[in-house]
Amino acid sequence: MSSLGLLTILAVYVVILFYIAHWSEKRSHSKWTNNPYIYSFSLAVYCTAWTYYGSIGLAAKSGLDYLPIYLGPIIIIPTWIIILKRIIRISRINKITSIADFISLRYGNSRSLGAAVTLISIFGIVPYIALQLKAISDTFHIVTKTQASSNIFSDNTTYICVALALFASYYGNKYVDASEKRRGIVTAIAIESILKLVFFLIIGVYVTYFVFDGFDDIYTKASVLENFDKKNTIGPLSNGINWFFLCLISMFAIFILPRQFHTAIVENNQEKHIRTAIWLLPLYLLLFNIFVFPIAWGGNILFGTQSLNSDTYSLLIPQYYNNNFLTTLVFLGGFSAAISMIIVSSIALATMLSNNLLIPYGFIGSLENTSQEKNTKRIVLSRKIGIFSLIVLAYIIYRVFVLDYTLVSIGLVSFVIIAQLAPAFFGALFWKRGSKKGALTGIILGFLICFYTLLIPYAIGTTKSASTFVQEGPWGIALLKPFHLFGLDYLDPIPQAVFWSLLVNFLSYIAVSVSFSGNYRERNYAEMFVDIDRYITNHENAYVWKGTANISDIEKILERFLGIERTKRALTIFNLKYNIDKDNKIADARFIKFAENLLTGHIGTASAKIVISSVAKEDKISLPEVLRILEESKENIIINKKLTESSNELKKISEQLQIANQELINKDIQKDEFLDTVTHELRTPITAIRAATEILHDDENIPTEVRQKFLQNIISESDRLNRLIDKLLDLEKFETGKQKIYLSKNDINKTIQSTLESLQQLITNKSIHVKFDTKKQPIKAFYDEERIIQVLHNLLSNAIKFCADTEGEISIQVADDSDFITISIHNNGKEIKQEDLEAVFDKFYQSRNQNIKKPIGSGLGLAICKKIIEHHKGKIWAKSSIDNGTTIIFTLPNYNTTEK
Repeated sequence: MSSLGLLTILAVYVVILFYIAHWSEKRSHSKWTNNPYIYSFSLAVYCTAWTYYGSIGLAAKSGLDYLPIYLGPIIIIPTWIIILKRIIRISRINKITSIADFISLRYGNSRSLGAAVTLISIFGIVPYIALQLKAISDTFHIVTKTQASSNIFSDNTTYICVALALFASYYGNKYVDASEKRRGIVTAIAIESILKLVFFLIIGVYVTYFVFDGFDDIYTKASVLENFDKKNTIGPLSNGINWFFLCLISMFAIFILPRQFHTAIVENNQEKHIRTAIWLLPLYLLLFNIFVFPIAWGGNILFGTQSLNSDTYSLLIPQYYNNNFLTTLVFLGGFSAAISMIIVSSIALATMLSNNLLIPYGFIGSLENTSQEKNTKRIVLSRKIGIFSLIVLAYIIYRVFVLDYTLVSIGLVSFVIIAQLAPAFFGALFWKRGSKKGALTGIILGFLICFYTLLIPYAIGTTKSASTFVQEGPWGIALLKPFHLFGLDYLDPIPQAVFWSLLVNFLSYIAVSVSFSGNYRERNYAEMFVDIDRYITNHENAYVWKGTANISDIEKILERFLGIERTKRALTIFNLKYNIDKDNKIADARFIKFAENLLTGHIGTASAKIVISSVAKEDKISLPEVLRILEESKENIIINKKLTESSNELKKISEQLQIANQELINKDIQKDEFLDTVTHELRTPITAIRAATEILHDDENIPTEVRQKFLQNIISESDRLNRLIDKLLDLEKFETGKQKIYLSKNDINKTIQSTLESLQQLITNKSIHVKFDTKKQPIKAFYDEERIIQVLHNLLSNAIKFCADTEGEISIQVADDSDFITISIHNNGKEIKQEDLEAVFDKFYQSRNQNIKKPIGSGLGLAICKKIIEHHKGKIWAKSSIDNGTTIIFTLPNYNTTEK
């Protein structure tokens, strides 16, 4: 493919990334951008060009030695549910925006420690960025079949580098508050993570099943190659120790690499997303390694006799078979892996550079005296320039130093350097005695050993200088050989550097921390970090501070960074949270901590402390006094917790009283409605009887036939009145608990059959067809047969009444399961509306709605049925549909279950 064609494809790809980032930024609260899967896939920024290409190169040369870099994270990630959650909580309440802020805040808001962490990160990560640029450059020339140019202006990597720098600086720092979520960047990174995995799996399947005949075929052909068995076993004990140290630094890396800290901590929206990440990210890493072996040894089989870069086998194999489409696809996957790392790392480093070097050691004084608009522009511009400069610096390192090294070698050196932050970082989480002096001493000494055992030898090797330094040691002292320091000659250079640097770092951290006590601020933050779960709800209360400061002075400082509106809104929230009078003029410890947190996202923890200190006079506090205040704070938290619990209990009781009161009101209303309806129902037959009686009394000349009709009406209405009174008495007994039921073992099929026989005349009159299998086996249940006959009689009467006028049909079914027997009575008449399915069992439902419900009835029948069934510990309900009529269903306890 031509260079122009590939650059065009890359341009389109980057434009798509721009669009995804822009779209996601506009929909920052959408479920498509704010969900656990986007979060989990963004963490796969861990897989860089080193993973995509370097693992294959290492597997081709050294066999299984590529695995430790992935085993370490897979082993440690399950602990995220505890450790990562703790880090997220600490960072969220303190507005932490980088690992430099995290470590410096824990050790007393130390400006020097924040600067040291930033410098270590730059030393470790900028060469790593250069590694990504090398991967892009090497693979670009392979795909286009061109040679790298020594002229930077004719080198395509130069323009790719500039485009990435512009993209990262534009979308990476749109907000002055670095703690703001960058949903655009995160979503774009997550999409790239998915794409690079898919493209890698595609090339893996292609090599395994199209170039070769599966894993067995590759293994069989590779097993005859030189040193195959030796390369594909762990080897002797010394090699196992090498693996251990490589796993160790990769465990640290998944926590403390600036890009991992940024995606996992700063960009975390919800703690619950961790639950998805702890299984999805290990699965992602496992999937990425399925085809490393086939591609690596497939390349060795095809190109073993040629002097080709084994890192690029995934490109060379499809290119060998003239598959340009697949070659381009693989290149895009590697490009995605590289630019993801470059973008996120440059954003994280630029934030650290701004907040921990440029502002606290540079222009912090001038920021205090300018307007909010100027401060915002200056801070954002400094970060954008920082991103651009870091990527350009990485490009320079790539051109000068990195060209002669493999991706894996540079990547491992970066891991070792970043690992020097591990003792101070994990000590901040779990050890209260850890001090700033100890952390700073450990980091510096550890880095110096890395510098001696790795950076100097690699720099010398790159310049091609003849050197006795590596081979014989300085001044010919063998014990000081950088790759075999103090005679440790059974470890590889990288594990050996890990061992000595971390050993010295860790021991120095502990020794200095226990030998020199830290100041009160360090111990204060130690308590707040280690016991974060105790202080998370009111961390301002745990902040120890004594001195004098005016709220108005601090407010002016806040306005210069946050603006007037945001400052007022923040102060209102603070006053409401702690019930503080808005006219209060003097700042307390809680307000100082609150103000520092507000500034941290803009200028970092150390600079926030400096700015607030400029308008607040702080008194020194002794360490015992800090411990006493913290102890009081713990007691206050316990008391507050108990008060909160008591308040919640009182609130629940109050809610229950309100509910009970409302129920009484509703019952009173129902009672009134009940009495009104009963009066109406009783008045109707009485009125009819009185009318008929008066006619008979006043007119003696009424014909015998008419007189007989009036007498029949009197008898009919009297019967109706009698039935109504019986039903009211029944209902009253059930509701007051006076009604008793007498359970006995009965056959429900026989009970249904006898009820049908009593209604046979009505069924015949309406020409209704009844479906009920009378020959079924007996189904036994415990029930009061007289009451269940009453229920069946009522339900069947209703079914007959509401059945279709023509071709009426009633279906009765009985089902028997382990717990209940279920009886359903269906008629093919009109439906009951969905909203009325429950209401039909209310008292006087039908009589209250008789203007729209026909035929007329009292509306007590179904209410009594419900009471009877509920007294039998069963349930009753209705189902309805337009084309299928209405079904009433009720259940009774199964006889066999009751027997148990």
